[in-house]
Amino acid sequence: MSGTQSLIDALHALGDEALSAVSDASGPGELETVRVRYLGRKEGRISGVLRRVGEIPAEDRPALGAEANRVKAALEEALDARAGEFAGTGSGNEAGPAAPVRDRTGSSPAGDGGQGPGTRRGVLDLTLPGRTTFPGGRHPITLVVDELWEIFRGMGFTRARGPEAETEWYNFEALNTPLDHPAADEQDTLYLKGGNLLRSHTSPVQVRVMQDHEPPIRILAPGMVYRRDTYDPTHAPAFLQLEGLVVDEGISFVDLKATLAEFARRYWGPGTQIRFRPSFFPFTEPSAEVDVKRVYTDEDGVERETDWLEIMGAGMVDPAVFEACGIDPERYTGFAFGMGPGRIGMLKYGIPDIRAFFENDVRFLSQFADR
Repeated sequence: MSGTQSLIDALHALGDEALSAVSDASGPGELETVRVRYLGRKEGRISGVLRRVGEIPAEDRPALGAEANRVKAALEEALDARAGEFAGTGSGNEAGPAAPVRDRTGSSPAGDGGQGPGTRRGVLDLTLPGRTTFPGGRHPITLVVDELWEIFRGMGFTRARGPEAETEWYNFEALNTPLDHPAADEQDTLYLKGGNLLRSHTSPVQVRVMQDHEPPIRILAPGMVYRRDTYDPTHAPAFLQLEGLVVDEGISFVDLKATLAEFARRYWGPGTQIRFRPSFFPFTEPSAEVDVKRVYTDEDGVERETDWLEIMGAGMVDPAVFEACGIDPERYTGFAFGMGPGRIGMLKYGIPDIRAFFENDVRFLSQFADR
């Protein structure tokens, strides 16, 4: 027991010495030096005494540990009280006017001699401005999809989904696109092992709906599509696409034009105009590219028009597609259209580069957090 008692006596002596040093400290910087001298994890004098615990019998070690905890607690309390005095009076030397930052072992949380975040020589600087966290929010393309969906839902459309990994039949052949068509070439399509592929458009969803449901059909199919496109300001190899399909008796091109004109007016405003230009798609006949001209008010309050901007492709469903899906083309007709919500968002928010949607830059995304 004599060895144990000598260590306990040494702890008492160090505790008294440390308390005296705390009382004599002239400022926060000197107080921090006292803390490191006695409570530092590596070179602290009290820690040095505890490293000698292996010299005493095992049954005496709990008593030594309890005494060490008492001495450390008393010293930490004195350090905190003295630091509070310095903070209240504004006195001190090179350190700032606040309490030392440390954990209960006497070490700085940063493990770097007291130079933790927001500290100088281990002292917390309470004058630093607060940092707010990004609250999160819906992605701008998601905002566009949701807004488009609300418009088409108001016109009687139902939302539909399908798998992103498809077969060649659903992605090409059922849509009147032979496999020797350039679009089916590996330069445009991402193929998977086993012969399947990542869908290059959401049109396979239309095929699956026509297979499973009898007309009338009125669906909107948003989803991710994949192509071997160059990543540049207007293209991306993976992007959201949104397609619509209407099938019923007596559907005509007039219905297509009226539906898209109403969509454009609801989305961009009542003065929006639309224009159809002849085009070609294997799964629609006739086919068209759809442009819009928007009306806006500039900073001086003058009403102006934009140039014509292409927003989507559209057309009447080809009878060959109806036959592949088991729908009688002599009885039913329909129309389809497809657009990229990313490009719609670029027009809506004035974004010049589509890559901004994919870079996860909080400075960019935070603009949409409260929308």
